[in-house]
Amino acid sequence: MGDRIDAVSDRELGRDNSSAAMGSSNQPFAEVSTEAYFRAAVAILSTPPDAAEPDISATLLKRYYGLEGSIVVLSSEVERTAAVSLSDGRQLILKTSARREAINSFRFQSSALAALQGQGFAAPKVIRTSGGALMFEEEGISGYLQTRLEGVSLHKEIPTPDLLFRTGIALGRLDLALAQVKPPAAYRPILWHVGCWSRLMELEEYLPAGSVAKCVKTAMAEYMSFVEPQIKSLDWQVTHNDPSPFNIIVADQSLGFIDFGDGCCSPRIQDLAIAASHVVTDPTLPLGGADHLISGYAAVAPLSALEAKLLVGLIRARQSALILINYWRSSLFPADAQYIKKNVARAERGLAILAPLSTASGEAAVLAATARPSP
Repeated sequence: MGDRIDAVSDRELGRDNSSAAMGSSNQPFAEVSTEAYFRAAVAILSTPPDAAEPDISATLLKRYYGLEGSIVVLSSEVERTAAVSLSDGRQLILKTSARREAINSFRFQSSALAALQGQGFAAPKVIRTSGGALMFEEEGISGYLQTRLEGVSLHKEIPTPDLLFRTGIALGRLDLALAQVKPPAAYRPILWHVGCWSRLMELEEYLPAGSVAKCVKTAMAEYMSFVEPQIKSLDWQVTHNDPSPFNIIVADQSLGFIDFGDGCCSPRIQDLAIAASHVVTDPTLPLGGADHLISGYAAVAPLSALEAKLLVGLIRARQSALILINYWRSSLFPADAQYIKKNVARAERGLAILAPLSTASGEAAVLAATARPSP
């Protein structure tokens, strides 16, 4: 795969992208489904993570925020993420990167987060620099500082019907809030973007032989023949684009969302498809257990007829994309394979559970889930 990646321009890296195209008469799908966009996105995830760079988090914290505290670098795949504990008890997260494409990612993240306070769900609050900016940028490094959400990651909780329903409600509220946000760089290259999925079968050689490869090929064929031709007709807006159980925080009766690094402009229903793809675990249920999450989401953000028709296809395609990308990246970075593949087994199991559903039965199951009462 690597020998097919050409050098990419600043335009392809999203440096010149803005929020101006969102909501315009131009088809958003055209922005993210080109060969150039795909190659730029592949190049970004082909680059080793920043972990090899010297850690200057303490220096940056002091320089741009006038703060000092203990710092612990956390696991992350691309940008450097550090937990900061201040002497007054505050817990913060400092995100930094030496990559040039990170500038646009941080512009997007910090701008989106700054607009998401007090919306019926929790999200980190951006801490402005001493000069009042949402992020800092200097030669060779950029980043921003945010509060740390307290609670337990959803993947550590028992996924009861009530918890999944409440998660769906919170995600629906998040998407309703994000629909009003117009951050910069919403069209920067992201391999996880739905616009890249029709090209991901280039990574097929990295899949293990057997049932996994067969399920992925079937799901992607369905996506390309049935789902993708109708993508342009869905409602597009800014989305989180990675509401996995690792990025959802449960705290008492509230839920929150972290890690907006893959956020972008995409079909609104994409967030529901991604979240649902991670909770398909029970083969005895119509949608494998995602039913309750879908029900909660639809309670605050009702699905259109087209969204209900395409949702199962999008869920299966997202599971397949996760499997393809992470097997490929694990071969590139074998030392980090365990972290990179943390969601793969769940995706493989979920894809196998949903594989028997036809288009009609999948749509019927989604409509039944949207009509079910709260648990």
